[in-house]
Amino acid sequence: MGVSNKITAVLNFIALLCSIPIIGAGIWLASKPDNECIHFFRWPVVILGILILLVSLAGFVGAYWNKQGLLAFHLFCMAILIVLLLILLVFAFVVTRPDGSYSIAGRGYKEYRLDGFSSWLRDHVTNSENWGKIRTCLADSDVCSKLSGDYMTAEQFFMAHISPLQSGCCKPPTICGYNYVNPTLWINPISPTADPDCYLWSNEQTQLCYSCNSCKAGLLGNLRKEWRKANVILIVALVALIWIYVIACSAFKNAQTEDLFRRYKQGWT
Repeated sequence: MGVSNKITAVLNFIALLCSIPIIGAGIWLASKPDNECIHFFRWPVVILGILILLVSLAGFVGAYWNKQGLLAFHLFCMAILIVLLLILLVFAFVVTRPDGSYSIAGRGYKEYRLDGFSSWLRDHVTNSENWGKIRTCLADSDVCSKLSGDYMTAEQFFMAHISPLQSGCCKPPTICGYNYVNPTLWINPISPTADPDCYLWSNEQTQLCYSCNSCKAGLLGNLRKEWRKANVILIVALVALIWIYVIACSAFKNAQTEDLFRRYKQGWT
C-alpha cells in the first residue's frame, strides 16, 4: 500500500469517527419528547450520520486495498454528504434564529409567544393539520405529569428552570393570574380575559394547555433549544469532514500519480 493510500485510509478512519458524534446528536434529538411527537424532525441527522459512516468505511476499504474506483466513488458521495450536512446546518440555524421567549418577573422560567418564532416552524409544526396529532402525543407523554413529583411548593416551582415545553403546555400563562395549587392544577384566575389561552386552560390532566398557543410556542422553544445545542456538535463535525475531504482529494491524486509512475517503471523495466 502506497504512502498516499495509507494517508487516505487514516483520514477515512478519522471521518468514520466523526460520524459517531453526528449519529449521537441525532439519537439525542430523536429521544426528546417533542421530537418523538414530530416525526419528520426525528431521523434526518441520524440517517446523515450513518451514511457518512458507511461512505467513510468504503473509503477506508478502497484505500487499504487500493481500489481506485471505490475511492473515486467515496469522494463523490462524501462531497454530496458534506453539502447536505452544510445545507441542514444553515437551514436549522435560519429557522431557529428567532426566539419567542420572554422573561416573567419573579419566575425562574420563561414564557413563549408563537409569533416570536420563524414562520416556517409555525407553518410546518403548529398548523391545524399537524397539531392534533402532536397534541395527543404530548398528552400521552410524561412531560407534565412528572412536574408534580419534582416541585412540592409554589416557591420551588416559580423559581424552577422548567423546559419551554413544560412552561407552555403544563400551566396557564402567568398573565391570566391563576392561583397555584400544584404544577398542573391552577384555580381562580384574576384576569381570565387577558389572553385567549386563559379560556383554553383546563385542570383536566389530559387537556391542561395542550390546545393553547403558548403550548405551540413552548414546543417551538424546545425545538430551538435542542437544535441549537446539536448544531454545535454538527458544526465541529462538518469542519473536520471538510478538512479531511480536502486532504483526501490531494492524497487520491497523489495515489493516482504513484500508480501511474509504478506502471511506467514496470513497463520500462
